[in-house]
Amino acid sequence: MGGDSASGDRRKPIRSYVLRQGRLTDAQAHALEEFWPRYGIDEGDALIDCPALFGRDAPLVLEIGFGNGAATWRMAQAEPEKNFIGVEVHQPGVGRLLRALEDRGIGNVRIACTDAVPLLRDRLDRNSLSELRIYFPDPWPKKRHHKRRIIQAEFLNLAAARLEEGGLLHLATDWANYAEHMLELLSVHPGFRNLSPAGDWCERPSWRPMTKYEQRGGRLGHRSFDLLFHRAGV
Repeated sequence: MGGDSASGDRRKPIRSYVLRQGRLTDAQAHALEEFWPRYGIDEGDALIDCPALFGRDAPLVLEIGFGNGAATWRMAQAEPEKNFIGVEVHQPGVGRLLRALEDRGIGNVRIACTDAVPLLRDRLDRNSLSELRIYFPDPWPKKRHHKRRIIQAEFLNLAAARLEEGGLLHLATDWANYAEHMLELLSVHPGFRNLSPAGDWCERPSWRPMTKYEQRGGRLGHRSFDLLFHRAGV
């Protein structure tokens, strides 16, 4: 894995998130204690053996930054033929998703409570992902903070290395400036091909649930942008 262009520099990274741990409710704390052994991916350095982790070999979807997990469990429930790994650094959201999975008997999701970039770089093999989904990442709207956005050229190099040929990168944001930033970077990246006939945005696909925040934003006139790109052959 040392040959990846995104993996050679081990200087302290610029993080795309700020870790503000809210207070865990009793139910969330109980879920973390009780259900993590069943659904959680412990920290480590070794490649994740996904067939062993899920007990089957199936297309693998990685979702980065799942928030409270409401979209994650809905997608996994609607797409039982796929395996899902959800990554989130905030424990309250992890606790909520653990409870939702257990309550609904959803068995095709595993959770990592960690920084997504090292997990993607060090613990997932090349061409191992069928899809990478990142919905409404922190937009870091101030110009001086744009370097903190997760979607950067270096990250796209890493994503391209982990997606199988023809694999899907699905991004969504409700910040027009960030959508334009994403589109600009992806449009010139040789590893990706835009699925939009117009060369810009796609309609929200049926598999992405609309969040309550997105619905509220829509009532306020805020637009959401979906970007769908295939991993191009090399």
